[in-house]
Amino acid sequence: MPSDRTRELYKALQEKGYPDKFCREIAYKYMTTDYTATRMLGYLYRVTSPRMEDVADEMLAILSDRNAIMEKKASEHAQATINDVYENGL
Repeated sequence: MPSDRTRELYKALQEKGYPDKFCREIAYKYMTTDYTATRMLGYLYRVTSPRMEDVADEMLAILSDRNAIMEKKASEHAQATINDVYENGL
């Protein structure tokens, strides 16, 4: 079930005049978290009338940032576990 932010994103995309299929793909397939939907909403509110290609590029950038953050958190957790093993042993 989509979140309120995702539904808000879908409506914002529709209001910009994009095709329904495009709006659904962006909102309900790719920008499914509050974090990604909020970032995309911020982009849509800042830029008056971006082309579909620009919206897709922004979506890819947002997803790339999210993946980088997730990888960083996983790396930090792994490092903390290794440090704990070094300090306290197995």
